[in-house]
Amino acid sequence: MNDEQKIQQTIQMYFDAMYESDKDKILAVFHPSAKISGFLGENFAERDVLTFAELVGAQQPSAKAQDLPIRLETVSIEIAGATAVARVRDDYLGKTFLDTLSFVKIEDRWVIYNKLFHVEA
Repeated sequence: MNDEQKIQQTIQMYFDAMYESDKDKILAVFHPSAKISGFLGENFAERDVLTFAELVGAQQPSAKAQDLPIRLETVSIEIAGATAVARVRDDYLGKTFLDTLSFVKIEDRWVIYNKLFHVEA
């Protein structure tokens, strides 16, 4: 599996974590020092990965349990050595998000180091 495929695999696990409200999957795909930041309307929101994982895990019943439709799209992936940036679009909590995910490659494993989100609709 090449680096782009490994990044796509991490993105898929990220999507699955959100869809399934799975805190442990969030912790598995994000670097422990990751930050999750963006705007919810006019308000700037910033969380550490543990707080974000708790938020995702608290969404019960999950979108999967509710059999809600899945929207996940990888818009782009750019790799530069052991770093990468991906843009992904997904629906979550009734909103469409455009996420910019930065990745680092640690011991042949790509993890999300930061998530910057924008609510499209």
